Amino acid sequence: MANKNQKGLGRGIEALFADNGVDPKEETVSDIDLKTITPNPYQPRQKFDKAALNDLAASIKESGVFQPIIVRQPDAKKERYEILAGERRFRASKLIDNKTIPAIVRSVTEEQMMEIAVLENLQREDLTPLEEAEAYNTLMTRLDLTQAQVSERLGKSRPYIANYLRLLGLPIIVKEYLNKKQLSMGQARTLLSLKDRSRLGDLAKRAVDEKLTVRALEEIVGQINGQSKKKIKQSKPSRRKSPYIRSSEDQLQEKFGTQVSINENSTKQGVGKIEIDYLTNDDLSRILDILDVNLD
Repeated sequence: MANKNQKGLGRGIEALFADNGVDPKEETVSDIDLKTITPNPYQPRQKFDKAALNDLAASIKESGVFQPIIVRQPDAKKERYEILAGERRFRASKLIDNKTIPAIVRSVTEEQMMEIAVLENLQREDLTPLEEAEAYNTLMTRLDLTQAQVSERLGKSRPYIANYLRLLGLPIIVKEYLNKKQLSMGQARTLLSLKDRSRLGDLAKRAVDEKLTVRALEEIVGQINGQSKKKIKQSKPSRRKSPYIRSSEDQLQEKFGTQVSINENSTKQGVGKIEIDYLTNDDLSRILDILDVNLD
């Protein structure tokens, strides 16, 4: 190792590692041989865009690596450094046959390494909804965390985490549409409210082929779920609901991750009604958990 300098980290990386009790301003940057570095074995991201990597490689060749990568200090069992953050820079540097890369070395536990890998992955702006769901699931399974604990660590609401985790129950074909960004998060959540799961694949394909909006997809799902023709006709005027009611429905659907309908003055007494759909007992338990209702 050579060319040691005192450098601070970028704000994004600094925030990512804030909980590790290290002052980035006091850390040392060293040029480390690329041959002694290996990717993080817990990295959820398996595919890297080749065109983007080539662009990054060209930039590094022209101007160098502006932000050092972060690696794990080898221990007695492991002879090579493992990447904690900056795998794209590592891969791009290898493409142009660089021999070394600026890096910061940290000593972290196996558990911290797992969490850092997932958190670093979540910093990406190009995550698909399914990749984000898999990242949350990785934190829960590998670190034995609850949805509430993941929510607290990431600063996201429990309903937000729960909505994404539900995507993992979709059929493979629907997951492929999500990964290719042919289906949106809103469309996927609507598909999850379909009671006949054997029709999920066909309906997802229809949504992609016909470029259905979330609202149009909701109407189709409602019909498939067994609504009578009379009820469908009655539901059509819902398009004339006030902006306040429509906005409230959207917010509730976002919160509960399922279809929600608000009907104003649905009885002669002028009483409104809120209907929340659920698929299974587990789905009902999830909704009750969001409402903080404990039936034990």
